[in-house]
Amino acid sequence: NEMEENRASKYTSYCTNREICKNVNKKQKDIAQTEQKYVWMKSLSDTASGMLNGKAKIELETYVQMAYFDRIIARANVRFLVMSGGQYELKRCTEEDNRGKNGLGLNVIDHYNGSERSVKTLSGGETFQASLSLALGLSDEIQSMAGGIQMDAMFVDEGFGSLDEDALNQAVKALGNLAEGKKLVGIISHVSELKDRIDKKIVITKNRSGERVGSSITVLGDYSADGVSVFM
Repeated sequence: NEMEENRASKYTSYCTNREICKNVNKKQKDIAQTEQKYVWMKSLSDTASGMLNGKAKIELETYVQMAYFDRIIARANVRFLVMSGGQYELKRCTEEDNRGKNGLGLNVIDHYNGSERSVKTLSGGETFQASLSLALGLSDEIQSMAGGIQMDAMFVDEGFGSLDEDALNQAVKALGNLAEGKKLVGIISHVSELKDRIDKKIVITKNRSGERVGSSITVLGDYSADGVSVFM
């Protein structure tokens, strides 16, 4: 009896240990599969967050923005080259910013001396031309992606005071070309030189004397057709 009991106890321990070993082996396989999945997910996460070693630090969101930014810049350059007399062209730069990320910076190519530099080096008038070109490029890109939706009106607020005569001519010419394309372009400005260049105006005058304190509006020109208008 004692031998039988001992044998039964050993067999029971053997069966228990075998089951434990079986479960451990199964868990090891599960752990290996989980680790393999983790490595794959970690690599995907690092790629999307721009954290891969030895690679450009570009997040997925930034990557998508870069693709659209390139399209906007291409459209903007069509006008910027005209406004600058063929001197300047915008280019997205890939240098890292102060956050250690790259892809959305902006440089300017100077075709007069063949150099490339930051847009921060542009003068006030040149910066206005670049900004206006980007705004128009963004408008064009939105319309091209909006399923036939058109933006028929545009308002430009200030910036003309920083332009010299040649730059002002180019800017007004670019806006005039938009107007000929059946768009209403409104310029909000205090620059008196624009009065002689554009026929249609809405002049706002402040009244500060007597009993009439406030503002009055004078409408000048024919507004039956599209064109460039000045709000002064």
